Amino acid sequence: MYATQALTHLVPLAEELDKNKVTPGVLGFIVFAALAVGVWLLMKSMNRHMGRVDFEEAPETPEASGDAEGVGAGAGASGSAGSAKRM
Repeated sequence: MYATQALTHLVPLAEELDKNKVTPGVLGFIVFAALAVGVWLLMKSMNRHMGRVDFEEAPETPEASGDAEGVGAGAGASGSAGSAKRM
């Protein structure tokens, strides 16, 4: 009941606005600026965390590369034939 009463008071105010002059205003600018600052801070944090990543790939051994070829062939006909040759 109270919500409908509030809406009836706001309807005349909405009719007074000129639809050609409505702009986002200061609140729109503040929201946009806050989003821009948030994205900037997230990107700065991401760059800092990516700089801390220390990834060193282990060198491949000849034995490991031979096993990887049979597994990497997948479920195709050549993959099943390759596993049958090893047995």
